[in-house]
Amino acid sequence: MNISKINLVNFRNYSKLSINLGQNMNIFIGNNAQGKTNILESIMFLALTKSPRVFNESDLIKYGLSKAIVKGKVKDNNSIREMEISLEKGKKSLSINKTPIKKLSSYISNLIIISFTPDDLNIIKSSPSIRRNVLNVQISQLSKVYLNTYNEYNKLLKVRNEYLKVLFTNSIADKNYFDVITEKLIEKAVIIYQIRKEYIDMINLSITDIYDDIDNSKAKISMKYEPNVEILDYDTNKLSDTLKNIFKTNYRKELNNGVTLFGPHRDDFSFYLDEKNLKIYGSQGQQKLAVLAYKLSEVPIFIDKCNSTPVLLFDDIFSELDIKKRNGVLKYVQRNIQTIITTTDLKNIQKKYLKEAFIFEVKEGKIIRK
Repeated sequence: MNISKINLVNFRNYSKLSINLGQNMNIFIGNNAQGKTNILESIMFLALTKSPRVFNESDLIKYGLSKAIVKGKVKDNNSIREMEISLEKGKKSLSINKTPIKKLSSYISNLIIISFTPDDLNIIKSSPSIRRNVLNVQISQLSKVYLNTYNEYNKLLKVRNEYLKVLFTNSIADKNYFDVITEKLIEKAVIIYQIRKEYIDMINLSITDIYDDIDNSKAKISMKYEPNVEILDYDTNKLSDTLKNIFKTNYRKELNNGVTLFGPHRDDFSFYLDEKNLKIYGSQGQQKLAVLAYKLSEVPIFIDKCNSTPVLLFDDIFSELDIKKRNGVLKYVQRNIQTIITTTDLKNIQKKYLKEAFIFEVKEGKIIRK
């Protein structure tokens, strides 16, 4: 899979922009605050329908204007499709080949991406909610079942939390309704737990080898799934019974707190290097390398599950890596995988990787291919 063309209208600092991208390596070079990251952000937005950089999507629209458009031409095996997102007055419209798309699961995965940003490199030190979001974004691209189930779970969670408050203040409120909501929540939770566990198991198949190749070490690295409930067996019936027992036992505790205290919305995961938790014992360099290895471990998973290569987005992370690690990462992207890189200096990239690359200079919102 690759994105062959990107068109922007009033997106961030770009009034109007059209770029043809190469099938393999593309490099955007320029000083800070010139608009390099905005290019990658537009591709993330096109793929995922949201940006990791903003809370209010109106901030994506060029200052003083009311509408922005992001278009991309995506080539995938033998098919070509044009994806488009428009933002106007707080409303977001999605389309593929000019056909409006109403259901998110029908849109997501038409352009699959794996992003590497400075913030991504710090997820080990971040909060559990940020790590959960990383899981959700990536697994949602792999599985429509997960995306739909996760959205349904969140709707049920909101209803259950609201009704906990009702039950706390109203002794004659209908608890049968609450029990029905809890049962439905458990059904969705079981699916989420199972898919997350499977995903992390797949990551662990290759993460050590990739870490070793980049760092030339003999260390063993693993990713550990940490649900906030003890799960001894991921069998559907057994896991469902486990959750039913937890909710029954802790009903009074949840009632007093007014929120659902157990479930995948409170999950976490950690990285371990030679059985030591990297969040506690790892150096900054080891933590960043672990995240890089994790992200690169996703590539074979995406190829297997989606029957297509993902697009890799590297947002100015090479300046944070030494030469050996830089070269180790680049070695992995030389496999007919479209890679889009931003950097302030081409010195951060070995010359042999520049020979066939599309190189673009970014300056004050203008882009020129060199």
